[in-house]
Amino acid sequence: MTITLYSLCGADVARPFSPHCWKAVMALHHKGLAFEERPLAFTAIPTVEGGFSRTVPILRDDQELISDSFRIALYLEETYPEQPSLFGGQGGVAAARLVEGYSQHVVHPAITRIALVDIHDMLAPADQAYFRKSREERLGKTFEEMAAGRDAAIAALPAALQPLRHMLGFRPFVGGAAPLFGDYILFGALQWLRITTGSIHLPPDDPVSLWFDRCLGLYDGAARAVV
Repeated sequence: MTITLYSLCGADVARPFSPHCWKAVMALHHKGLAFEERPLAFTAIPTVEGGFSRTVPILRDDQELISDSFRIALYLEETYPEQPSLFGGQGGVAAARLVEGYSQHVVHPAITRIALVDIHDMLAPADQAYFRKSREERLGKTFEEMAAGRDAAIAALPAALQPLRHMLGFRPFVGGAAPLFGDYILFGALQWLRITTGSIHLPPDDPVSLWFDRCLGLYDGAARAVV
């Protein structure tokens, strides 16, 4: 049975953009598993799989339904142990949790301040209303207030990525010589920025830019094909 991954898109289904969904996409490619991706608008998510989850990614694998990108990665690791490992052992799982915390508490807020209005503009009208209301409530600011700080947020992004830049001074990937799930966590964040704004807003010779380009080239350039 084909594996199905429900992901997130705006008005254009050919441009899925969620950072969490990109983690799952890259994990499936890493495992060499065939899958069908079904991008959904924000307001369509509760209508699939009997309302199983209000957020994506959602993975259906035969009778199994899993939500949350990290739980999906753990499921793939356990269910398909003969395929390349996403973590390289339990130490890798713990390290990926650290990367997840850094990404969600430092990198994601930085990207949100840059991309929020761009994301809104990608959505269909019904989803724009949902997105504006939910994000203004979550962040405690109007869209106009957040948009006013966009240039400052772009200027501050390189500093937010300094821990990744430091690590890349020693190895080509977070996983070492080859990528692991920790790479896909941070790649998903920058792929989110790239698809929504058209750029990762870093110089092309920045070590993070070079690493990101290596990730875009993985799996026959599957991630690079989405623009």
